Order: sequence, then C-alpha cells, then structure tokens
Amino acid sequence: MLLRHVGGFVLLASTLAAAPTFTKDVAPILYQHCANCHRPGEIGPMPLLTYEQARPWAKAIRGAVALGKMPPWHATQERGVFANDRRLSDRDRETLIAWVEGGAPQGDPADLPPAPKFAEGWQIGAPDAVVAMQTAYKVPAEGTIAYQYVQIPTNFTEDKWVQAIEARPGARAVVHHILVFCREPGNAASPPAFKLIEPNMPRLLSSGDAMRGPLIATYAPGTNALTFPAGSALKIKAGSVLTLQLHYTASGKAAEDVSRVGFIFAKEPPRQEMHTSAFYNPTFTLPAGDPDKAVESMIEFTEDAHVWALFPHTHLRGKSWKYRIVYPDGRSEPILSVPKYDFNWQTYYEFAKPLAAPKGSRIEATAHYDNSPNNPANPNPKIDVRWGEQTWEEMQYSGISYTIDETAPLPTDRRPAEIRQ
Repeated sequence: MLLRHVGGFVLLASTLAAAPTFTKDVAPILYQHCANCHRPGEIGPMPLLTYEQARPWAKAIRGAVALGKMPPWHATQERGVFANDRRLSDRDRETLIAWVEGGAPQGDPADLPPAPKFAEGWQIGAPDAVVAMQTAYKVPAEGTIAYQYVQIPTNFTEDKWVQAIEARPGARAVVHHILVFCREPGNAASPPAFKLIEPNMPRLLSSGDAMRGPLIATYAPGTNALTFPAGSALKIKAGSVLTLQLHYTASGKAAEDVSRVGFIFAKEPPRQEMHTSAFYNPTFTLPAGDPDKAVESMIEFTEDAHVWALFPHTHLRGKSWKYRIVYPDGRSEPILSVPKYDFNWQTYYEFAKPLAAPKGSRIEATAHYDNSPNNPANPNPKIDVRWGEQTWEEMQYSGISYTIDETAPLPTDRRPAEIRQ
C-alpha cells in the first residue's frame, strides 16, 4: 500500500485516488467547524458556505489545516478537556487535505447538505433580549482614544437567569475590547469566592465596585461568546444597569460604533448560579529587548467551588500562558497551557468537566512576554513596557467563570461520548 506525506500527515494513496468532493465530504466539515466565523459579518476574512466561495481558497485551506492554524485553537490539553475545543479530528483534517490534493472537485449537487442557519449578527443564536448603546460613539481616524464607559439600563422588570451572553461590537475594525459590568439596584456587590495570595502583586476585577458591579461578559479579537452548561445560569436582577468599558483603536478611517449585549434566558431556574470575574497583575515591567519575561498572578478560593472557564489576555508582546491549580494538601496539576498565545484569537477555554477547587486551593497563572526585536508584532522593542490600557502597552489579565458549591456539584460532563467511554 502506497503512502504519501502531505502537510505533515500520511495519507493513503487509495484515499488520494478517490478524492473527496465538496458537496459530499467537505461541506459538512466546513459547516460544522468553520462557518460560524467564515460567513458574512463575522471575523473570518471570507465566507466558506458554498463551493464557489471555498474553491478559490483551496490551497490556503490545505496549508492552514495542515499546519493546525485553522480552526484556531491554542491550548495543548488533549481533546475532551475543553467543551469548546475547535480542533478538527484527524479524519476531518485528512479529508480536507485530500480534497485539495485531488483537485478540489465540486461533486454531485444532490449530495450537498442544507446550509447551516445562523442568527444574523450573533454567535449565541437569536437573543431573547438585546441591550445596546443609546448613542453612537464617533471613533476618530487617528490618535489615542481613552477608554469609554457607557451606562445602559437593562430595563428588566424581573430577575433574569441568563443561559448565554454575548458582547457584540458595532464597528469591529475599531473595537479592541468590550468589558460588560452589571450593577444591581442599590449598588450591591457580593464578594467573590476567592482572594489574593499576595495583595501587593495581583489585583481583582472580581465583584467590581459600586459604580460598575461584577464583570459578566467580554469581547476581544476572536473571543467566543459564553453559553453556560445546562443546570447553571448567570443571575441579573431586575433594574440592573450595564456599564460597557469600550477600548477603541483608531484604524486610519473614522467610524461610528453602537455596541450591543445579547442575552438568551434559561428555560427554568438553574441548580447552580454561574459567577464571572477576573484577576490581574498590573505591577510588572517588561525590560526592553527581553525575549522571555514571566509575570505571575495567583488567587486562593475562600469557598468550595468549581471552575468552568478561563480566559487568558495579554496584548501584542504576550507569547504564552500556563495555569495550574494547587490543592490544600499541596498537590498541584496543570490545567491550561497556551504555548503560542495569539492576540488575534483570544479564547475563553471552557472545561468539559468543571474543575473542582476546594476551599484553600490556589490558581496560579503565569504569562510570558517577548519584548525583543524577534517579536514581529512588537510595537517598540527598545522601551520598557508596563501595564497600560492601549495595545502598545501590556496586560496580565485572566477571566474566570465559576460556581460555588452551595449544592451538590452538577453531574454535567460535556465531553464527546466517544471520549467519556
């Protein structure tokens, strides 16, 4: 049997002789794994919903798939650890490569499955409610733009349990990030289920403050919207007010932005309340020319909890992240490794099985930065860099979603069936 090496993979000659077709073999893969981004209005640079759209990009698809660049995924944990793992199976990857190697044929149109249906403008589907900026912000073509803070009433007349939430920029080209905070009536802010290990080092966005309230949603380049697992939901009280922290970056062309927040409500009250928060370390300095500066932050849980998601965030000098949990008995284990962090694809890594974090457990986060000339994205390798809001400055920031063990932990296991067995 003949073998052939293609893009680092070994394909059977018999497979190459009978090339897959777009309509029968390739379209189902693109619809499942690529179309959510590669459709009009989304982050993908071109749509891939039809043969006519995909065929001109066949060689680019082969290269990106063979190198593991697409679909974008940067954690190294094995498949099944994260519920939102975007990686293709080996079979799907080989099918796409073999299709291109075979001349990228269209196939029988009768074999084409129905195209996926999306809610226009949303990853989470058609929202039950949308809260939007009431006035467009005019983004100048040039210059540094200070963070903008916009308050928006939810106008919820009753408490809402949120199953999915998405922050959505109106002008993606100029919106670097959106942080959505939620202030309850009376400015109440419950403390988080964790504290700092060294108060002089990292800080918390945690439960927020009386002006903004807790952090409930994030948008950044490539960030996935949050859909909470069945049995858990985020609570937003009646009369709450949202504050959007908006970071705009001038693109050379004036623009107007009306960002929005979409909500899908749970069908019934959950068994556990989901909490979203963040912690960060603003006290670092990245020396000029340093190719590998490490910056740490740590939190300790003050209650028994389960961690559902982690969101690492740096700017253009960030190159890798590692997270580990240290249990009260001293045991430790890695929980997330991102050796090739990509500023353009910032991901909420959602655990398929929630991570148990008993009271006294610590999560330690270490980010590495490349402030040297070898970093092609480095705005200026000749200067020391510190914490700052603009992209040419830096951050060491981690988002976190968790539940408190007030009741029995959810029995949810979101790993694929073939991995659970």
